[in-house]
Amino acid sequence: MTSADVRAGHEFAAVIVGSGPGGATVARELARKGKDVLILEWGDFDPVRGKVFETVRRALIPGKGLLLTDGFLGMIRAITTGGSSVIYCATAFDPPSAMFLPNGVDLGKEIAELRREIPIAPLEDRLVGPGPRRFFESASALGYDARRLNKFIYQERCRPSCQLCSYGCPYGAKWNARFFVDDAIKAGATIINHSRVTRVLSDGGRAVGVVYRKEGLEKRAYAKKVIISAGGIGTPLILKESGIPEAGRDFFFDPLVFVFGRIRGLDEGRAVPMTTGVHLEEDGIVMTDFNMPKILKIGFDAEVLGIRQAFSYKDVLPVMIKIRDDLGGRLTRRGSIRKPLTRADKMRLQKGSEHASRILRKAGAKEIYKSWVFAAHPGGTAKMGELVDSNLKTRFEDLYVCDCSVMPQEMGIPPTFTILALAKRLSAHLLGKEGSGGIAQEAGRAGIREMP
Repeated sequence: MTSADVRAGHEFAAVIVGSGPGGATVARELARKGKDVLILEWGDFDPVRGKVFETVRRALIPGKGLLLTDGFLGMIRAITTGGSSVIYCATAFDPPSAMFLPNGVDLGKEIAELRREIPIAPLEDRLVGPGPRRFFESASALGYDARRLNKFIYQERCRPSCQLCSYGCPYGAKWNARFFVDDAIKAGATIINHSRVTRVLSDGGRAVGVVYRKEGLEKRAYAKKVIISAGGIGTPLILKESGIPEAGRDFFFDPLVFVFGRIRGLDEGRAVPMTTGVHLEEDGIVMTDFNMPKILKIGFDAEVLGIRQAFSYKDVLPVMIKIRDDLGGRLTRRGSIRKPLTRADKMRLQKGSEHASRILRKAGAKEIYKSWVFAAHPGGTAKMGELVDSNLKTRFEDLYVCDCSVMPQEMGIPPTFTILALAKRLSAHLLGKEGSGGIAQEAGRAGIREMP
């Protein structure tokens, strides 16, 4: 159901804050078992058409989608149904299972289940563009363990040289969390868009609902279980306002930089970004090809005053370097991100850039330059083993967290596959398949009510 179908007195078994990979998965699993589920999403549910203005509206509005750290690193997140998965590169790095074993969490069953339900595989030959081929061949020739990366892509729908991954795939080829939101709605879940949750309501140490703002009004939604899935920045801000002030400390945000090289013969080189890559796991460095739309490249070039390069697109191969940064920093209650790069972080970025430059030179690049440093995938702001237990429950009864916030340590790889697996596991727990704490058969005790 949509918000237009919600009526006074309707009761919910669970309210889920956010519809990214974590929230969408939990909503889908619960709704499919007949539970009354309410999804509250800050962003829109407009169709994805792969247009640049959509990306601007969803991810580049300062203070909403576009955040800036105290070190002037830009951080982009998409505020829309499906979250940042709408504009991500659909790269499916295997979950780092060993990271969760100290907390007694084995994700093997959930990983296998997801492999059956959504597409997870390297791109077939016809979808591998000239840039990724050059990167792969050059890296392999230099002795790097280059591989084609697993992608969340329905390959029969994918169009070579489309180049719209970063704007949102309009052809339904790139899997994103909206697929699971749609499944949840078909199973009876309700979603209310343009609703920003500010805090959790509690009674005697138990979560009983949330407060949210919509169209300038403050409202309340009550439910038997509350699951916060508002992302690595949004979730800790809600937790801070809800009696967990230590949320948002000692976190990671995956710094990244682009190294560009001009190589004759690539032409426009359109391709699916992050088709091939090198993972230097011990060094905490990931390198991938990263074809990007012209307007996006202009933005990166202009930021470092590369005016001449900004309007030169032909024969350019971008390589992305992402590092595993040291834990640190804090979020203020107003949402300011205070986390400087450490000396070790800067050394990893420099080392990754040197690797990328070497690969580009081997590929025949004659002109090589770098972008400014950015940040992506903030997480660890409500760590498992610290602020949530192995079932992702907080110190409050019936209050759970399921997104990148719960990662117990820094990752340095795209987190989507891991979040999906954790969400599957949480869903099973809520449904009573693992121990106690499941949702009772009867619905929640109250429905949506406006503040007096």
